[in-house]
Amino acid sequence: MDGLTVAAAQRCVIEAMKQLGAESVPLQQALGRVLAEDVQANRDQPPYDVSAMDGFAIRSADVANVPTVLEVIEDIKAGDMPTKVVGAGQCARIMTGAPVPQGADAVIRVEDTQALSDGRVRIDVSVKTRNDIRDRGENMRTGEVVLQAGTTITPGVVGMLAMVKAAQVSVYRQPRVAILSTGDELEGLSDPFDANKIPDANSYALMAQVQALGIAPVLLGIARDEPTHLKEMLQRGLQFDVLLVSGGTSVGVHDYVRPTLEALGVQMKFWRVQMKPGHPMAFGVAPLTWVFGIPGNPVSSMVCFEEFIGPALRCIMGHHKHFRTTVTAKLSRDVKHKHIRTEFVRVMLRKEAGALVATPTGDQGSGILRSMAMAEGLMVVPAESKGIAAGEQVTVQLLDGTAFQSEAGGEC
Repeated sequence: MDGLTVAAAQRCVIEAMKQLGAESVPLQQALGRVLAEDVQANRDQPPYDVSAMDGFAIRSADVANVPTVLEVIEDIKAGDMPTKVVGAGQCARIMTGAPVPQGADAVIRVEDTQALSDGRVRIDVSVKTRNDIRDRGENMRTGEVVLQAGTTITPGVVGMLAMVKAAQVSVYRQPRVAILSTGDELEGLSDPFDANKIPDANSYALMAQVQALGIAPVLLGIARDEPTHLKEMLQRGLQFDVLLVSGGTSVGVHDYVRPTLEALGVQMKFWRVQMKPGHPMAFGVAPLTWVFGIPGNPVSSMVCFEEFIGPALRCIMGHHKHFRTTVTAKLSRDVKHKHIRTEFVRVMLRKEAGALVATPTGDQGSGILRSMAMAEGLMVVPAESKGIAAGEQVTVQLLDGTAFQSEAGGEC
């Protein structure tokens, strides 16, 4: 059989990727990006021992035997600094986040106390030293590396960056991505309606897949099946970091993409992959550009993106987790399979008796875009499989745009 296995093609693509250097972005625009350098703490946080509860700052020795009554000498709110030292038989009313006063070595919750009419407080439980006290520097200490280069910026990371007052953040640069569809049979989104044409869904489906990774791609339009026009359009695309070319990668007499790319200096790494859908998947490298030749059928196009292009883009952006997260599910009905290529079956998922159940989305033709629109995952059918019976366990790659993992899933 011609072409690489899915796993070999994935390795070929990932090994060709590299980060594009760093750029500085405002913290407000950093979500989803990847840190390009370590981030150090610029202070101790908290800057002093603080209370973890609303209650009273006490000396633990004073509550060894309870109940006991203590004199309240001060009220301390978050943002206040204590002005008195807690002595024997004394305590300070304290709010969550407020500094613990000198002399106190524990905090007791207000729920475990009772206010008395003379202003004192009765303590009903004993506590150990350091009870409900957050230590100085518990969250971070000055000079400590709190976030390492390569960290994906999540909402929690944004919070940490704000805590160290990182108004500008050094992140790996996003690739500039261009998308080009090819074929005289295509009708552009703004073109007049022609029942004999095929709407260019590929450009927009690919656009959305790229956008889901946080990248704003450029749509170059449709290149005609004419060598000069195709060359001009490909030359435009080769000015970008990544070029996605949809259609024209087969071996038909009018499929000019391959010879034109090679004439423009693109070194092709492979032209076929042992997969279904997506067999005529191609990948090459130029001095400035990574080039992906994608089948013209819309489902093939989207599946190839999931298996190769999405992981490549995440690698370029500095992510360590490149591939879709996989889950194990029970197949709801028989699936036939020819013993020849790895197949990616579009499936819907549901919970049944606490377990995931995968159901194919209907006819799986590579031109039936509805099968992808309904899909929540791609079921991986290994090349050597002779079919999968209902009730068997299968591997499913989730199409959730937020779930990724370190290794490709399934038997590729």
